[in-house]
Amino acid sequence: MAEAERIIGTPDTPEAAGAEPEQSASGSGAAAGQDEQGERASKDEQALSERTASSGETVSPDEQASPDEQPSKGKRKILVLFVVAVLAYALDLVSKMIVVAKLEHHEPIEIIGDWLQFNAIRNAGAAFGIGEAFTVIFTCIAAAVIVVIARLARKLYSMPWAIALGMLLGGALGNLTDRIFRAPGVFEGAVVDFIAPKGFAVFNLADSAIVCGGFLIVILSFRGLDPDGTVHKD
Repeated sequence: MAEAERIIGTPDTPEAAGAEPEQSASGSGAAAGQDEQGERASKDEQALSERTASSGETVSPDEQASPDEQPSKGKRKILVLFVVAVLAYALDLVSKMIVVAKLEHHEPIEIIGDWLQFNAIRNAGAAFGIGEAFTVIFTCIAAAVIVVIARLARKLYSMPWAIALGMLLGGALGNLTDRIFRAPGVFEGAVVDFIAPKGFAVFNLADSAIVCGGFLIVILSFRGLDPDGTVHKD
């Protein structure tokens, strides 16, 4: 009798007898979950392919990322934008404070002979001394630029665009601060300029940040790169 039981292989315990069915059921559930995830990923890839084929756009890596990854990447780009803006604004503000304290009402300082000087002046116009009779208008334009950049930042997924918009934002804030807080009055204040190349208008670091940011935006636009990271083939 014992020999017959050994040959048949009767399980030692009830738990052992039921172990294999439970493991089989668990494995089936995991396989079903993997199949469902694979089907969802396949549908997403098909949708992206149809979008690319119909619109002539190249979908960015950020758009190909999962929905959980996109917000974190967008937040990183926004952080870069504001870090660049704060850096540009701080450099402009500190440089103007030094110029007003040490250079205003003094002789120009020669940096590279006559080719480049530091010469403190007050500019009521736009960048590079343009339109001195429209101070209030330029103040409103600067404020509008800041609002537009802040709204655009919510859809920002491109690092180059984050840098460009950060420079624009920092430069606009720098000159807007002068418009609000410097003489002759609120929204009519004259901007402090001090960088004076030979044969060129006098400007400041905020003007430089605005020009560099604008130049970078032009390059990105020609290359077909949008703020959301989409690249246009044409």
